[in-house]
Amino acid sequence: MTAVKIAVFSDSHGDVDHMEQAVRRERPYLVLHLGDLVRDFQELQSRMPMQTMQNVCGNCDGFTEVPDQRVLLVEGRRILMTHGHRYHVKQTYGPAYYAAREAEADVLLFGHTHIPYCEREGELWMLNPGSCRGSGGTYGVIDLGAEEIRCEIRRMGDGAPKNEGCV
Repeated sequence: MTAVKIAVFSDSHGDVDHMEQAVRRERPYLVLHLGDLVRDFQELQSRMPMQTMQNVCGNCDGFTEVPDQRVLLVEGRRILMTHGHRYHVKQTYGPAYYAAREAEADVLLFGHTHIPYCEREGELWMLNPGSCRGSGGTYGVIDLGAEEIRCEIRRMGDGAPKNEGCV
């Protein structure tokens, strides 16, 4: 298995430009958007049609046929994507954690809070990229290596790690 880089965005709320800049800087294999707003994801797709992307909807997306949860299999690793509002992540991460365990996920991705979070709970990585809106916004980067998974939060403006404890 080769190392695979994934860029993770959430809660863009109209800021497609900063996501595009980050994708061009990171050059990920896969781009994931965790909702709020689906139309931002669609605009990013139209700007970068050759880039592999996947998304879920959020609580601000209104009626859409985009699901609010997906389980992806990437390089043999299971990734649970959700916006998080259905799991009440603003109150506690517990229900989302248990949903990820039930899905046998290696990585749980959620947004909704606009607060970056990156921790490993046993064998499960939990990553909330925060809000990617504005130059001070944040996004997540996941490296699926042959031996291990590494996750971190980066600042939208410069791509530098926001906190060192996430790898």
